Amino acid sequence: MTVSRKVGALIGGAIGVAAAGTAIAVGVARRKHDHEPVEKLGTLRPDREFTVITEDGIELSVEEVDPADGGRPALTVVFVHGFALDRRSWHFQRKALARLTEPRVRQVLYDQRSHGRSGRANEASSTIEQLGRDLGEVLNKLDGPIVLVGHSMGGMTIMALAEQRPDLFEEQVYGVALVGTSAGEVGKRGLPRPLLSRWNPVTRNIGRLADWQPGLVEFARAAGGRLTRRAVRSLAFGAKDVDAALVDLTMELIDANPVRVLADFIDTLGTHNRYAALAGLKHTHVLVLSGDADRMTQFSHAERIARELPDAELVRVRGAGHMVMLEQPQLVNDHLVMLLQQCAYGREEGRKRWWRRG
Repeated sequence: MTVSRKVGALIGGAIGVAAAGTAIAVGVARRKHDHEPVEKLGTLRPDREFTVITEDGIELSVEEVDPADGGRPALTVVFVHGFALDRRSWHFQRKALARLTEPRVRQVLYDQRSHGRSGRANEASSTIEQLGRDLGEVLNKLDGPIVLVGHSMGGMTIMALAEQRPDLFEEQVYGVALVGTSAGEVGKRGLPRPLLSRWNPVTRNIGRLADWQPGLVEFARAAGGRLTRRAVRSLAFGAKDVDAALVDLTMELIDANPVRVLADFIDTLGTHNRYAALAGLKHTHVLVLSGDADRMTQFSHAERIARELPDAELVRVRGAGHMVMLEQPQLVNDHLVMLLQQCAYGREEGRKRWWRRG
């Protein structure tokens, strides 16, 4: 896989669309021969689980993973998942980093509000601004140097936190990885703007129907399963030979989110604009990585972020789609390890250790 030094920035999570309530959402993809059997995906056990209560009373489900060899971690890595997903989407990164010894890391993974095992929020609080504050609440429970890794809406969440609390990125956050995310103008390039509009009759009516008759909406979405499968395979993955079992897992992640939850976040995704917030990352080591076959957001988002973060480690993964960390996990893991080594040992020494590791 050819990798060039070019930043990638793609939309945070796919958006539900179609009158039947079909969700075109992000998923997991991998080639049949690249990884362990599909049935193991998303079943890794944490060392600890706990709950973080947000400022408005939402319970966030959090888990921690220690270094596999029991050694003392030098860094804490916090993973922030994307829209319509949950923390299981980081399966391959979580497994690889648990075995890492240079440096050893503690991993913290949590489900964003209204996603996964976390509590359900209302529409008014389903905003990227609030997600940034939620992430801040999680970080308040941690000590020592931190590296943040965000995919799609998770990357947007990190940008929101940088805008709200730039001091964290000067003192405690040593590194940031932005994977398949966008800093703004989501509707102008890639996903059609009408799908993100609060005035879109499909979006508006699905939300109203979900309030009035949620069972009917869920039945309609399930009835369109075959079309949804094709849409996910086509829009979420760059590879054409995605294992059918991976699509099943993708649908499992998507179907865990009621249509009402998907509708609640549409407005905030469509109005996301945090180019100015990127300046708050200037004190950290930054990796920006995306696939150039992402059909949800054109690669011009990557070019824009590259202009805003000229000192970032810029990675373009050719042929990979929106779910790049699951479609090309080894490549993503390698670059995450380089980032972690730079944060732990400094840029030059980190690069030397990475090359020796390779």
